[in-house]
Amino acid sequence: MTTTVAPVALRDRLGLPVTTGRHRLIAAHLVDSLGTGLILAFTLVYFARTTSLTVAAIGAAVSAARLLALPTAIVVGPLIDRYGARTTAVCGNALSAVAFAGYLVAGQLWQIVLVCLLAQIGHVGYWTSSSGLVVLASADGERTRWFALVQTLRNTGMGLGGALGAVLVAGGGTGGLRALVVLNAVSFALASVMLASWRPAAAAAPGRGPDGAAGADRGVAPAARERGGYRAVLRDRRYLLLVAVNLTFVFGSMIISMLLAVYLVEGLHREAWVAGSLLVLNGVQVVLTQSAVARRLERFRPTRVVAAGALLNAVAFGLFAAVAAAPGWAVLAGLYLAMAVYNLAETVSTPYAEELSVSLADPARRGRYLAVYQLSWNLGQAVAPGLLTLLLGHGTALPWIFLLVLSLAAVPALMRLERLR
Repeated sequence: MTTTVAPVALRDRLGLPVTTGRHRLIAAHLVDSLGTGLILAFTLVYFARTTSLTVAAIGAAVSAARLLALPTAIVVGPLIDRYGARTTAVCGNALSAVAFAGYLVAGQLWQIVLVCLLAQIGHVGYWTSSSGLVVLASADGERTRWFALVQTLRNTGMGLGGALGAVLVAGGGTGGLRALVVLNAVSFALASVMLASWRPAAAAAPGRGPDGAAGADRGVAPAARERGGYRAVLRDRRYLLLVAVNLTFVFGSMIISMLLAVYLVEGLHREAWVAGSLLVLNGVQVVLTQSAVARRLERFRPTRVVAAGALLNAVAFGLFAAVAAAPGWAVLAGLYLAMAVYNLAETVSTPYAEELSVSLADPARRGRYLAVYQLSWNLGQAVAPGLLTLLLGHGTALPWIFLLVLSLAAVPALMRLERLR
């Protein structure tokens, strides 16, 4: 009796879901994130050192590829509805593996655009499908815990990948960069194989087949599945409001990759190691606390939890803005406090925002709904770098004030979401 109950009690205290029969899915998430972390910070460096092109030309090529990939989610949505989340995610990872193998032979601008476009399409395809994978994996009442686990795996994998990537680049020169690309391609191929070999025990939602395709084996006719298409999604006011709210969180998430380092080095004239230590704090805090925080919030409405996350973000952004005017002795303490609050906001809001993206979607068109939700990420990631750096150029505190206002605006929007039917 004790040996059976104790592990269950421990798992519940940690906020972990039932993972029996789902280890290949977990491994696939971890390996996919490891691959993303490997190359995330080194794409421009790789092409700058392995080609004769200028950094400006390479940056333009990468930006062009990402802009060309913006419609990907819209194409992926119907594929998820027809073929299922697992199959679509497998194809996304396989395409990423091919794309990063192509990095090894890309030497001209059009080739860089092509391989980066394929990599972005694969990335978007996988992450648009990822919520559907959680639906397939989660037992009754455990979906939020699965979203928390996926967030933990993503931070763990990207952190390990980033550290390994930095070691390879620092110690191996151009050869290390090529090894980095090879490892990245292999990681995505391995993640694809793991997902392809995983068999969900049962569909997690009525009207979905064993691979998450709406209507497969569950009595939802293809005509019912296809009728309305994206028009039905665009008529859903609740879901569009959720997508708008998520866009505010997307802008906030971009401080890690686009704003924090340049703000500290150029705006506050601090050493680069400070930015690095704050990024490490983000990864460690999220990995160690995500599941436990999500478990403690299970008794509250998801909308209220996400609203609390938005308020915490507003506090964090206010603190980041305030340190620009703080006396020298208080700057470091203020930065670490702001980062800790920001990290708490991430652990509070992320699983519950993902839960809302699934629970508010029509199961017969879930792929299309998730595609529209993914568009908020794609659009935010395309617009935020230019907008945030533009604001920073006009005033050190301006991007933080902008993010603070966005976060506060999300709160009444979430309260309205509760009232809409």
